[in-house]
Amino acid sequence: GTTTGLRFNKKVYRVGTKGDAKSASTQFDLTDKPITPMGGFHHYGQINEDFLMLKGCVMGPRKRILTLRKSLLTHTSRIALEKIDLKFIDTASKWGHGRFQTDAEKKAFQGLLKKDREAMEIILIFIFLFIEKKKKKKRKKKSLCC
Repeated sequence: GTTTGLRFNKKVYRVGTKGDAKSASTQFDLTDKPITPMGGFHHYGQINEDFLMLKGCVMGPRKRILTLRKSLLTHTSRIALEKIDLKFIDTASKWGHGRFQTDAEKKAFQGLLKKDREAMEIILIFIFLFIEKKKKKKRKKKSLCC
């Protein structure tokens, strides 16, 4: 079965709520972006529930259940008492060489892609055909009336 591994003195950097579109924003980085990186986390996917951001690592599989409790000792060390002030949360893709924080930033840099251009051309063709059809109907009505 699953063994219970003990991890001591984990600092909680952030407590996030479900459905918050600004969960990765900070005081210094005001970009509206969710906590999930572009493309999702490796072998996990999208974050759809409440989450905790901890300092350091937690051993085990990505979906292992953690039990957290308040420490019985009062911590007095300088490291334990330091104020946490996050300046930036990286949400770039973790697959490959991620350089964009949001999808909008990526689209603004790359411009129109081939697939987007082709989709726009198809839409424009349908609009042109629709307008031509209306013009033909108007011509037929005029020819019948006069």
